[in-house]
Amino acid sequence: MTLCQNPDCPNGNPPSRLECPTCNKLGIKGSFFCGQDCFKSGWVGHKIIHNVASGVNPDGSYNPFPSFSFTGSMRPVYPLSPRRKVPEHIPVPDYVKDGVPRSEARAAAQTVQILNAEEIQKMRTVCRMSREILDIAAAAVRPGITTDEIDEIVHNATIERNAYPSPLNYRNFPKSVCTSVNEVICHGIPDQRKLQEGDIINLDISVFYDGYHGDVNATYPVGKIDDESAKLIATSRECLDKAIAMCKPGALIRDVGKVIEPIARTNGCSSVKTYTGHGIHTLFHTVPNVPHYAKNKAVGTMKAGMVFTIEPMINLGSNWSEVHWPDNWTATTVDGKRSAQFEETLLITETGVEVLTGPIN
Repeated sequence: MTLCQNPDCPNGNPPSRLECPTCNKLGIKGSFFCGQDCFKSGWVGHKIIHNVASGVNPDGSYNPFPSFSFTGSMRPVYPLSPRRKVPEHIPVPDYVKDGVPRSEARAAAQTVQILNAEEIQKMRTVCRMSREILDIAAAAVRPGITTDEIDEIVHNATIERNAYPSPLNYRNFPKSVCTSVNEVICHGIPDQRKLQEGDIINLDISVFYDGYHGDVNATYPVGKIDDESAKLIATSRECLDKAIAMCKPGALIRDVGKVIEPIARTNGCSSVKTYTGHGIHTLFHTVPNVPHYAKNKAVGTMKAGMVFTIEPMINLGSNWSEVHWPDNWTATTVDGKRSAQFEETLLITETGVEVLTGPIN
């Protein structure tokens, strides 16, 4: 029989049969006490055992998936902050209440939309706004800031412009920006984790304004990073830039990946196949789908007035696949190696391509 586990037991820690019910649920063996009074008197110290077993830290933060087999060093740090408010006067997309983008579902079988001059101007406006907000968020990246604090910065900068942060409740995504750190490929949920010196972070900004969406992302170093991570970031940017350079009327959608994959491979990296670039305008995600790997079967030819994103996700090493965390959003590399990404929203013009989300001079 196990002795009473209260270190201050007034009865001298006799053999005991009263088991802590929480320890029993958590699978902790040997948590027995000689009586209810002894159990209660030792509760403050004993509760620490529960916190350690369930992943709760001294500050109250915790890993919500303690039994999940993570592929790298990244862990979610909960609790998530409450859903941020959007002022009632700001127009919102159709998925705000229940997370369901019904307009996208209705348009699934439609052909690629060619925008007119008025629509293109609205896309220029929202895409410039998206770039402004990305630059504001990027300026806040530093060791010690949490990704939730970055989310607050993005959210506030968006609503200050009378715009809506497109990710918020899109298919029930809980935050206003995706923050993907180190081995997270995409769709990282902002939480209480503090950025650390040597991390890399992708900030994926999407904005809804005047009925149109803009979409842009970039990967940034957190303080000083190692040479391998710096090369990964540079490779990701090169993949995107070379892909943009081939865009013009008559170019094949499938050839975007034909440009990207050889660059990734030459630099010891791989291009993720699961996620693609996409059409964007009044719909957040729509046709065309733009794969980032060679020998894909994407259909379609670029035409003046088309707007879409190219957003290659580049992994260190040869493994392009991903593992999803139980939050149903966060995608990480299968081997725990780092991943980087850049994205621009593009307009095909009569003579070539215009980067709608390009740097602001």
